[in-house]
Amino acid sequence: MYYSNGNYEAFARPVKPEGVDRKSAYLVGSGLASLAAACFLVRDGQMKGEHIHILEELSIAGGACDGINDPQKGFIIRGGREMENHFECLWDLFHSIPSLETEGISVLDEFYRLNKRDPNYSLMRASVNRGEDAHTDGKFALSEKASMEIVKLFLTKDEDLYDKTIDDVFDEEFYASNFWLYWQTMFAFEKWHSALEMKLYIQRFIHHIGGLPDFSALKFTKYNQYESLILPMMKYLEDHNVQFQYDTRVTNVRFEKKDGKKVARQIECIRGGKQETIDLIEDDLVFVTNGSCTENATLGDDDHAPEMNTRPGEGGCWQLWKNIAAQDPDFGRPDKFCSDIHATNWESATITTLDGRIPPYIEKMCKRDPFSGKVVTGGIITVKDSKWLMSFTLNRQPHFKSQPKDQLVVWVYGLYTDVPGDFIQKPMKECTGNEIVQEWLYHIGVPVEEIEELSHTGAHCVPCMMPYITSFFMPRTKGDRPKVVPEGCVNFAFIGQFADTVRDTVFTTEYSVRTAMEAVYTLLDVDRGVPEVFGSCYDVRVLLDSTSKMMDGKKLSDLKLPFFAELAGKTALKKFSGTVVEELLERYHLI
Repeated sequence: MYYSNGNYEAFARPVKPEGVDRKSAYLVGSGLASLAAACFLVRDGQMKGEHIHILEELSIAGGACDGINDPQKGFIIRGGREMENHFECLWDLFHSIPSLETEGISVLDEFYRLNKRDPNYSLMRASVNRGEDAHTDGKFALSEKASMEIVKLFLTKDEDLYDKTIDDVFDEEFYASNFWLYWQTMFAFEKWHSALEMKLYIQRFIHHIGGLPDFSALKFTKYNQYESLILPMMKYLEDHNVQFQYDTRVTNVRFEKKDGKKVARQIECIRGGKQETIDLIEDDLVFVTNGSCTENATLGDDDHAPEMNTRPGEGGCWQLWKNIAAQDPDFGRPDKFCSDIHATNWESATITTLDGRIPPYIEKMCKRDPFSGKVVTGGIITVKDSKWLMSFTLNRQPHFKSQPKDQLVVWVYGLYTDVPGDFIQKPMKECTGNEIVQEWLYHIGVPVEEIEELSHTGAHCVPCMMPYITSFFMPRTKGDRPKVVPEGCVNFAFIGQFADTVRDTVFTTEYSVRTAMEAVYTLLDVDRGVPEVFGSCYDVRVLLDSTSKMMDGKKLSDLKLPFFAELAGKTALKKFSGTVVEELLERYHLI
């Protein structure tokens, strides 16, 4: 497997890998990574669909990319997916997946046209005082000291950040900035999370710094990610005769290690309550999604809070990884990510409005008609003065194809689940759906005397507690996440958010698809390059532009710090006079 860039390889179709007709593939899990791997096996590996077997613990595919209309509970979305134009592997995949809505075009075509016609941006990024605009006004409000802390983190080597937290590299001046408000609520970072992961995020998305305050950097699907992304992939795979086996919990993969080779020889699973084994030969390829951000997720309802499920072994992903990791140190250290639920949990909730009384409060905040079918909030609105640090969003409505035209589906999440709220004097994790609705109504400006009645008759809520939702952000060191194809493995790969690949960032659809592509291309020796991560952090134009944006319009000469003072000094500028350097500094408003 090798990396490439440019359209030379992007448009090429590889030759059929040698010996692929005698190979079979077993994919554990049916989340985005697994489905993507199956698609790459079909499209680029040219493997027969009937030779591809997807083993899923649940009775439905999609993993964390969900969105369902439950007959008993109603509409449920545990989370959403933010995308951008440089998700190279994701778009490489979806340009080949046919749209389910429009004949003759791909999912990428559909997505591209939608976001061209209705570009995303927010008109209120944060609120205070029960629905008033916090007037962050697109500013980062970084002090010079905080700015230098970001620069220092950006330039730090990965190995110098192993097992360090964000709190190890930033102080209160940084935390007081709008930059941190935007950052932590958009990506769900906490102070105790990985400094390395934050550095990777800054480098990965440096080209979008200017679009961070108003979300103009982001693109969204038409409907929830299950209907917009997962179902088209399912149809593509089913059309190619890929075999789906549900209600099958894989408990272990057994390896034979000999002469430096690691060969997966047996899959152990439970199907229909009975223990089964699948014997493997070296030509059988195995792809395992190790770990899960939504494992042990529990739902509540209007009258009940969701249980915080801390019981080990309830789900298959973490225990499966532990069983595999026990066989070889190259298979990673799952306990680094799943052993501190206090540090990895937060809660979301799906609120459905039932009548016309709540939408005017939404419209007042987002400054758009939420029933227009176009962008509504344009990303999350963060309630800056919420003790839960509540954020909420409405994507384009309807968010579900089956959604009634007079209802809105709102996604709410709280980053701090263990502190009492501002209206409901209870921690979010102890609240019923109705109490979460009341807290939300309070923060969007509904008169206090109307909140309780309106929460019962005007809205319905399904809260969801997720113990491991930010587990991939836990501080880590080399080897904690296993390589996509571990050393010596000839027929086995890890895929998904807890497999390790170069320079990309977890908690993204791109990461799942990238690991899937790398796994398939490596094990099948596909002769086509995997698109490398967009190199914006090496582009001086992007660096200058992002510097200008983060300085909120200040010039280099306004800064007193030695690094910038030297760059902006008269002697330096005189040397740059009449050169492309001066032209670039002027173009990006730095002088």
